[in-house]
Amino acid sequence: MPKTRAQKIESVTKLQEKLTRAKALVFADYKGMTMKQLSDLRNKLREQNAEFNITKNTLLQRSIENCKLKISGASLSKDRSVENSLLDGPTATLFAYDDEITPIKILVKTFKDNELGKVLGGFLGSDALSASKVTQLSSLPGKNELRGQVVGVLAAPLKGIVGVLQGNLRNLVYALSEIQKKKGGEQ
Repeated sequence: MPKTRAQKIESVTKLQEKLTRAKALVFADYKGMTMKQLSDLRNKLREQNAEFNITKNTLLQRSIENCKLKISGASLSKDRSVENSLLDGPTATLFAYDDEITPIKILVKTFKDNELGKVLGGFLGSDALSASKVTQLSSLPGKNELRGQVVGVLAAPLKGIVGVLQGNLRNLVYALSEIQKKKGGEQ
């Protein structure tokens, strides 16, 4: 059943709200994926505070124009707006609200594992990204991984200092026990 004009306006408004909240946006071709695969992908993304929506391209185009976002696929058009080729055929949109990288990693990994679907392009912040740039982003560590690496780098010198201090104390204990042995004391 076709949507009424009021339903379309409501859809565009919801999409605009999502577009303004999203830190990263990725357009993808989901052709060939089953409902179970799409549902599994959506559940994984929901855990990362991200959404994977399938919307009519005309409604998505209208929302993007209303938000004045400048997004592109493989290359920017002359007016730096969304290329029509990016929104050809069935298009799904990934909205990443918190961590920009982890949802992209999940999307790309799902496409690779299922050997279905492909990334068409998107944006990170206000920077337009081609499909290859989005795929490159998926190889970067996510926020939590980066935080772990920073903690590891900061903790390494502290561990070294603790080791050196413990070594000095251990040597003092060994020296005292040797003195005690030489004097014939109990161990």
